[in-house]
Amino acid sequence: MLIDTHTHLYLDRFEEDRTEVVDRAKEAGISKFFLPNIDSTSIQDMLALEKNYPDEIFAMMGLHPCSVKENYKEELAICKSWIDKRNFCAIGEIGIDLYWDKTFLEQQIEAFNIQIDWAKELDIPIVIHSRDSTSEVIDVLKACKDEKLRGIFHCFGGSVEEAKKIIDLGFYLGIGGVLTFKKSGLDKTMKEVDLKNVVLETDAPFLAPTPYRGKRNESSYIELIAKKLAEIKKVSLEEVAAITTKNALEIFQMESNS
Repeated sequence: MLIDTHTHLYLDRFEEDRTEVVDRAKEAGISKFFLPNIDSTSIQDMLALEKNYPDEIFAMMGLHPCSVKENYKEELAICKSWIDKRNFCAIGEIGIDLYWDKTFLEQQIEAFNIQIDWAKELDIPIVIHSRDSTSEVIDVLKACKDEKLRGIFHCFGGSVEEAKKIIDLGFYLGIGGVLTFKKSGLDKTMKEVDLKNVVLETDAPFLAPTPYRGKRNESSYIELIAKKLAEIKKVSLEEVAAITTKNALEIFQMESNS
């Protein structure tokens, strides 16, 4: 049994074959799928997909840092209105992105802090986007660290030193297709990281693992990531599956038999 802790199956790129994509993943042993929100434009499609698979697909709520623009307060208000209406498994994906645009860095940090407070109030995890901003994100987390702050660093691809800092803050590393890329260097980092600190993800439709790199990613490919991790850690695929599944169920506060 495997879990995809981060997948955007509600996006348009799955419009023509979404049911088949989910079926393929279930056949490959993926038992649960966790959907991070992007902004107000993605909410309805995300919640519709969750409604179709209530026992397997679970939605988060949050404002992606790349969607923090001039109207970010309106976007945050929409997210908050949904959080006040119903339960979500996490606040995500949230954080800081310095890869695409640094114009709204100040607003990104403000939005990040606001959403961290929501998660603490609800006692649920956060799922973090930290592209080209790991140190900035760690600084924010250190400033607001308490016993309720926890979650996942989505799409982790950093150094052993960064991994240790993240783990010391009480966060899991979300490991995806980048692990299979020849020159990513993530394989060297993961040799030094204990599996008890790891969850698996695809980020579908993005970042497909080798041999599908550059093509549309999908949740069934999580098995390729798990196999690569097993090879690096010199353990069985079954052990990787068991430990990462336990970690995912723990962070999202779900029963193993649910």
